Amino acid sequence: MKKLIALFTLAGLLTFATSSMVYAQDETATDETATTEQVETTDDAAAPADEAVADEGEAAPESDETPLHQQLKIKIIEGGPMFMGFVILTLILGLALSFERIIYLNLATTNTNKLLTKVEDALNDGGIEAAKEVCRNTRGPVASIFYQGLDRYDAGIDVVEKSVVSYGSVQMGQLENGLTWIALFIALAPMLGFMGTVIGMIGAFDAIEAAGDINPSLVAGGIKVALITTVSGLIVAMILQVFYNYIIGKIDSIVNSMEDASISLIDILVDYKAKK
Repeated sequence: MKKLIALFTLAGLLTFATSSMVYAQDETATDETATTEQVETTDDAAAPADEAVADEGEAAPESDETPLHQQLKIKIIEGGPMFMGFVILTLILGLALSFERIIYLNLATTNTNKLLTKVEDALNDGGIEAAKEVCRNTRGPVASIFYQGLDRYDAGIDVVEKSVVSYGSVQMGQLENGLTWIALFIALAPMLGFMGTVIGMIGAFDAIEAAGDINPSLVAGGIKVALITTVSGLIVAMILQVFYNYIIGKIDSIVNSMEDASISLIDILVDYKAKK
């Protein structure tokens, strides 16, 4: 189930990124074609009147306004497909893993007080088997830990406690699954941006060396690639860091609930054994 969710998330993000890039390239090509046609029409037509020029000058600021998403697409293309492609891929993979972890952790969250009440009532009414049935019908790591402890009740309270602690460590490892990859993408994003920066600066200096003169127009392209890739890498790292910290906080909350519930379960079993 987790792999299926991650696969669908990754496919959706990849489809969105690909369509955005194609759409941006199509619009850029359309703009270039429209500009060429307009220039040809202007050359063939007579000079406009002063009033028409004034009207066009007043309307020009409105037509020059570009939407934010369009500006982002243009910057992605200007940053270079090779460097920006790796940065966007890092963002897509990091978000896919983050969404998968968030969905898994939300499904793993359990109302421990309600579960403890059900387990205690089942123990008093039907014994250990009834309590185990309640745990089987409840999802989440807390219910799984309870089941492992109840399953070893006949071996003694000490064995139950050791079983709960050991299986709790296993469940904690499952909660933290995939965090290392998210941390890797957080570290890779700015590194890829800095690599684009270095290569862009190398290209700028190569242009200066080939021209034999320092001309701003020669080095502007390389410097633009360098700055855009750096900013993109840092933005991707910040976005993934926010999701990473949220996931860490969610895991800590679930682990604390697991520990508190495990202690309460041991107390309930001690009281149940004393009553028998």
